[in-house]
Amino acid sequence: MNDSVLIEQDEDGIVLVTLNRPDALNSANEDLHTAIAGVWSHLKERPGVKAVVLTGAGRAFSAGGDLPLLQRMVDDPVLRTKVMAESSVLVRGMVHSPWPIVSAVNGPAVGLGCSLASLSDLVVIEEDGYFADPHVSIGLVAGDGGALTWPLSTGLQRTKEWLLLGGKISAQDAYQFGIANRVVPKGEAVTEAKKLAQRLVKLPPQAMLETRRVLNQPLVDRIEGALDDLLATETKSFEEPAFHSALKKVLEKRGLKA
Repeated sequence: MNDSVLIEQDEDGIVLVTLNRPDALNSANEDLHTAIAGVWSHLKERPGVKAVVLTGAGRAFSAGGDLPLLQRMVDDPVLRTKVMAESSVLVRGMVHSPWPIVSAVNGPAVGLGCSLASLSDLVVIEEDGYFADPHVSIGLVAGDGGALTWPLSTGLQRTKEWLLLGGKISAQDAYQFGIANRVVPKGEAVTEAKKLAQRLVKLPPQAMLETRRVLNQPLVDRIEGALDDLLATETKSFEEPAFHSALKKVLEKRGLKA
C-alpha cells in the first residue's frame, strides 16, 4: 500500500478506504491504481474486517484515469500490460470480496470512479455528485465497470445510451435508475455509508454473507465470462489512432504535453 489510498478501521470492523489524491480529484495515477487494486488482498490480512466503506478525499470520488498515465500507457506497452492486469485484479477483488462494500460517492465519479461504485454492494451519492463513463467517447473500450454491471442494475437500453453516447448521470437519475441506493446532502455520504455498513455488520453474518453471495452470482458469472475479453480489447484501444487523437486534444486543452 501507499499514501494514495488511506485505510482506517474502527472498533466495529468497518474499514474506511479513501482514495487520496484530492488535488487531482483522485484521478488514478500509477500509485493510486496499484494501491486500489491491491487493497482487497491487503484487507484479507487484517484481523476483524467486517465491512468496507469506499470514498474519495476532497471534493471528488474519482475523476477517472490520470491523463499523463494514459499517455504513458500509449507509449509503454509494458506499463499498459501492468495497469490492465491490475484492472482485472481490482474487479475480481471487489466482486469476490468476503465483506460487503459500501461506496460513499462524495462528488464526481468518472471512469474508474464509476467502476468502483458499480462493483459495490450499496452506493450512497451526494446530491451534487454524478457518474460519467467517457471511455467510448475518447476511443477506449469500456472494459472494467459499467459495461459489466450496469445492465444488471438499470437495463441494457439505458446502459447503451450512457456508455456509447456518454454524458453525466445525476445523483437523482442514478437513484431512479437503480445505480445508487441513497441520495444525501453534500458532505454526508461517508456518514450515511457508515450507517449502512453498521447495519450490515449487525446482521447474522452467515445469513447476510451467503445471501449477498447468491445475489452477486449473476454479476460474478458475467465478469468471469466477459472481463478478460473486455480488458483485452481495451488494451488494443491504446494502439488506435482515434484514441491517440482524442487524448492529445484533452491533454492540450488542459495544458499538458502529449
